[in-house]
Amino acid sequence: MAGLWQQLLPQQGRALLLLPFICLFYPPSSAIPWDSKASPLPLKGVEVVKGHFSRTFLRVGYHKITEIPAGACNISIQETIKSRNYLALQTQSGVSIINGNWVIDRPGIFTVVGTELTYKRPNEIRSRNGESITSPGPLSEDLHVYLIYQQPGPRVYYEYIVPLQSTTPTPEQTTPATILPLGLQPQTVSTLVAETVGPTQPGEKEHQGEVTNNGIMKEKPHPNQIPPEPSVKPQPTYTWTNSGRTECSTTCGTGRRQVLWECVEKDSQGTVPADLCDPALEPKNKGEECNMQSCPAYFDMGEWSECSRRCGPGTQHRQVICRQVTHVHANGTETSVTVAQELCGTSDRPVTKSTCQLKICSQWEIRSEWSSCSVPCGVGQRSREVVCVSNQGEVEEDEECNMNLRPDTLQNCDMGVCARSWFTSLWSQRCSTECGQGNQTRTTVCLMDHVTDLPLDSCEGERPAELKSCDSGPCKNSLEWYTGPWGQCSAECGNGTQSRSVACIFNDDGRMEVVDQFKCSSLSQPITAQPCRLKPCGVQWYVTEWSMCSRSCNTGYRVRVVRCLADNISPSDRCDPTLTPESREECNKHPCVAEINPSCSDQYHNCVVVVQARLCVYPYYRSVCCASCSRSNKTYPNSFQRNHIRR
Repeated sequence: MAGLWQQLLPQQGRALLLLPFICLFYPPSSAIPWDSKASPLPLKGVEVVKGHFSRTFLRVGYHKITEIPAGACNISIQETIKSRNYLALQTQSGVSIINGNWVIDRPGIFTVVGTELTYKRPNEIRSRNGESITSPGPLSEDLHVYLIYQQPGPRVYYEYIVPLQSTTPTPEQTTPATILPLGLQPQTVSTLVAETVGPTQPGEKEHQGEVTNNGIMKEKPHPNQIPPEPSVKPQPTYTWTNSGRTECSTTCGTGRRQVLWECVEKDSQGTVPADLCDPALEPKNKGEECNMQSCPAYFDMGEWSECSRRCGPGTQHRQVICRQVTHVHANGTETSVTVAQELCGTSDRPVTKSTCQLKICSQWEIRSEWSSCSVPCGVGQRSREVVCVSNQGEVEEDEECNMNLRPDTLQNCDMGVCARSWFTSLWSQRCSTECGQGNQTRTTVCLMDHVTDLPLDSCEGERPAELKSCDSGPCKNSLEWYTGPWGQCSAECGNGTQSRSVACIFNDDGRMEVVDQFKCSSLSQPITAQPCRLKPCGVQWYVTEWSMCSRSCNTGYRVRVVRCLADNISPSDRCDPTLTPESREECNKHPCVAEINPSCSDQYHNCVVVVQARLCVYPYYRSVCCASCSRSNKTYPNSFQRNHIRR
């Protein structure tokens, strides 16, 4: 028979032709055992590969378990302990199939590498099974198996079969009765069986015979024996008979097992192909319950909850329940009930709380020193830049850092007492009369730099004038209305009315005479009453007196403070920006003359600030800023004397 196999199948293509039959008829170790009568024996020339992968601790990420070669069949990869780890597959060329590139796929069937891969992930809390990947094969190319490690103590079992390099059948190999070699007819198989029939069991006689197309041995007549008369031999009859039972699907908790039936020749009880028996008479009760005792109780672990913190060390929890399997169904599912935890024991109870850390927390970083104070005197603010930085040095949103630990970005700063100064509004643009002498007005207030609303007697020096005369030109032989002063406003604040008297005046170059009002009828008569408001609404620009010049010669500059104030002397931003008074101008443009006393010089570059702050009244500042203080004393001698007396 071996020689005939070699003739029918070329050496080079023999393994390829046998491979589908190997995958079809060689079950894995977890499958139902084969019956020697009803099923063929496993083919020789194949190798069963089994292995276990287990580690206590690994770094988080992908770890290779094994490589499954092309041509492998009956592949089974199974987590033996339920965990938060994941299985992953990749081709030899680096193409991800299942759970690649940190993306977890949904369970299902994946048709790749010439076969179907079934990926299962039972996540129910009542399931004790871990992830699994199975495939009937054969593979068209190598597969690399990985574990995505996330939880300590992973355990993975894998198993598959591969054909050996040499598949030449040995004399002991026989072709199973139910497997037909590729390309052979049933008659050819019967001939092969007849040629390989050997001696019978010891104690039995050998006898020559021939094999019919049904594979039944017939005895030849003895040479000296007279052949009997030919007669019609009755056709053999076939029937179904019980050939045994499979192993129980479980060792406890009421499982299932299959009752095996085979087709036999009724008289000889020899096994024949199943298609010779009437399929309508095949027994239907092929399953029965077995091992109905209860299973030991076990701890069922739920999925871990999310980490309690987005970054840094946190905690996570899971549910642990004591269960007991009461029934194992034919489709592999289980029925279990919750029982008292004492049945599971207390020494091996899984932990329900664990530490976790999703990432390292971002930290606050100070990027700049404190800025200068926002005011030259008084209380102001200074700032600095503070950013949230990841552990890799990248700037992130502030919410990624702990807001309770954020360093201050603003801080108060005290630059000392401010000088009190007079502030005046700009002079009115028009003279109070159309001809002759009139007046222009302005408003004066006493303010401290950056602090408002001081009494008028708090400023140093004399109060600036709020009224000055103006001349609108001579009045000659003209009629004009003369208006008296406005009377008192009828309201102390808000809207009121006030009145005045008017008269028609004949003006002859300063000689004025009251005439009948009829003569002024051609002129627009001034109003005799008007609304009044003691505290009118609106804002206007206020300025201080000019400061001393920054230089005594060679063109320096002087400054003044410009403020937009409302009618209640509070800062406002509603003034017309186009009318903003100048706050700086050049001064002392004449050339400098050499110092008479060379020992009197400035020791610091910022002595101008000392002069502006009026600190020259102190001996220390007069010595370190001698030149600047001397020049300013010559320019403003009375001012320094008054300041010194007041201080």
